[in-house]
Amino acid sequence: MPDTVILGSGIIGLSTAYYLSQSGNTPPESIHLVDPIAELFHCASGYAGGFLASDWFAPSVASLGALSFKLHRKLADEHDGWTRWGYNESTGLSYNQDSEDSEVAVGGSGEDWLANGTSRAEAAAASQAKAGVDGPVWLKRLEGGTLEVISQDNSTAQIDPFKFCRFLLEQCLARGVRLHQPAKAVAILKDANNVLSGVRISEEGEESEIPCSRIIVSSGAWSPRVFSTLFPDATTRIPVTPLGGHSLILRNPFFKETSTEEVCHAVFATDKLGFAPEFFSRKGGDVYLAGLNTTMIPLPDVASDAKPNPEAVDKMKACAAEMMGSIEGKDIETKRAALCFRPVTSSGRPILDRVPDNKLGLRTRVGKEGGVFVAAGHGAWGISQSCATGLCLAELVEGRETSANIKNLGLP
Repeated sequence: MPDTVILGSGIIGLSTAYYLSQSGNTPPESIHLVDPIAELFHCASGYAGGFLASDWFAPSVASLGALSFKLHRKLADEHDGWTRWGYNESTGLSYNQDSEDSEVAVGGSGEDWLANGTSRAEAAAASQAKAGVDGPVWLKRLEGGTLEVISQDNSTAQIDPFKFCRFLLEQCLARGVRLHQPAKAVAILKDANNVLSGVRISEEGEESEIPCSRIIVSSGAWSPRVFSTLFPDATTRIPVTPLGGHSLILRNPFFKETSTEEVCHAVFATDKLGFAPEFFSRKGGDVYLAGLNTTMIPLPDVASDAKPNPEAVDKMKACAAEMMGSIEGKDIETKRAALCFRPVTSSGRPILDRVPDNKLGLRTRVGKEGGVFVAAGHGAWGISQSCATGLCLAELVEGRETSANIKNLGLP
C-alpha cells in the first residue's frame, strides 16, 4: 500500500489521519502528517469556538453535517469525551438587544452568513425559534431584549477543540502515524514517467524526502499557498480565502462546580457593537466570545505568527462587559485573546475532492493507489464538520463509497 502524506495537522488533517489509520486498508505507519507550525493547534483548530450542530446546514452540506454530529457523539461516548474534551449538549439561542428591531436573524441559506458578516444564527431554521426562555445566568438581559431558542433538542453540542485535537493526535501517534513538525513541504517528486512519487520537506533547516503516491492538502487557510507551491503547473487553484477572526476566552463569574443547571449555551446576538457577537459557554466555567471578523489582516507565513489586534481585543472586552453579568462589580476575567484565520469559500461550502490529473500538470497512480486530494474551506464549521470530513476523505482516498453525500463539494 502506498504512503500517504497529509499536509496540515489541524482538525481536518487529524480527523483524516484518524479514520484512515483505523480503516484496516491503510497501514498507520504509511501515513505522514506534515505541519510547519512549532506548536500544534495554535490556529483555527485550537482557537475555534467548538460549537457543533447537526442540522444548521444548507442542503449541499446537510449530509456531511449530520454525519459529523453523530460521529462527534460516538467518539465522546467511546472515549469519555465528556471529561477529556468537554463534550456536552448545548442550547442555541438568538438574543436581540433592541426591542425596536425584534427581527431575529434566522432562516438564512446556511452558506454565506460568514462572508456577509452576519450571524451564524442565520443557519438555523426560523421554524425552530421558541421565545420566552430564561437563558444562561451569565447573560445580562436588557429591558426589551428578546431571547429565543433556535436549536432543536439534542441537535447542538459543545467541545473544547484544542483538547479534541490533542485527543486525535494522541490516537494517531499511538497507532503508528508519523508526525513531521515543524516541517514544510517544499516540492513534489516525480518519477521518470512524470508520475507523483513523493514530497520533499524542510525540517529544522534540513531537507528530506517522503516517498508517497497520495497527497492530501488540508492546510486550512494556507491550502491555496501549499497547493500552488507544490503544483506550480496546475491549471486549477484552491478557491479558499482567509478570514481573520478575533476571540476571547472569558471566565464565567457565576460558574459553580456543584451546579446542576445546564452548563453549555450558544448565544448569537444582534449586531449592536459593530459586529455580531457569538458566545459559547463550556464545561468548566469558560465562555468563548467571537464574531469580530476581518479580511484586512494579511495571512502570515505560519499560523503561530498571528497576533491579536489590541483595538479588536478592547472592542470584544467592551462587548463582554455590556452583555455578561458580573459579581460585586468585578471585571470579567479574560483568560486568552487570540487571532486565527478561517478558510472560506465564496459559496460557503467546503471543498472535499480529488484533483483531476489533467489539472495538476502531472500524473498520479490510478484509483486508490494514488491521487492528490483537497479538504479545505469549512469556514466557521471546521470543528463541527471535521469528523465526517475525515471519514469521507479517508473513504475517497481508498476508493470506497463515502458515508455522506459530497457530490456538491467538489472543486469548481
